[in-house]
Amino acid sequence: MRIWIAARSTTLAIGAALTANMALAQADEMPNRDAPFYHGHDMMWGGDQWGGFGMVLGPIFMILILVGIVVGAIYLLRLFGVAGSGGPAPDRALMLLKERYAKGEIDTQEFEERKKLLAH
Repeated sequence: MRIWIAARSTTLAIGAALTANMALAQADEMPNRDAPFYHGHDMMWGGDQWGGFGMVLGPIFMILILVGIVVGAIYLLRLFGVAGSGGPAPDRALMLLKERYAKGEIDTQEFEERKKLLAH
């Protein structure tokens, strides 16, 4: 199962990288590039894209994107069981309790008491 997930993730990453390369290779030059007084495409100080807020909003968006990537990675790791939630799940604890009871390590009374505690 983990090999399949790793293979799928690798395939998606390679596909995304190839798509980005093809898109960049097809990009044409900007119109009016040789116009007088051309100083770039005014992302930070001009009135074209964000009206001068690129210098403020750019770092904020970058931090939000990085936080989103980290949160997404943690969510996926917990979803696939690679990173635990800190302690054994109740089903796992009940399974271990049943196993100890089946081996004869605990008696019926102790089994029932511990099972009742796990139900809470």
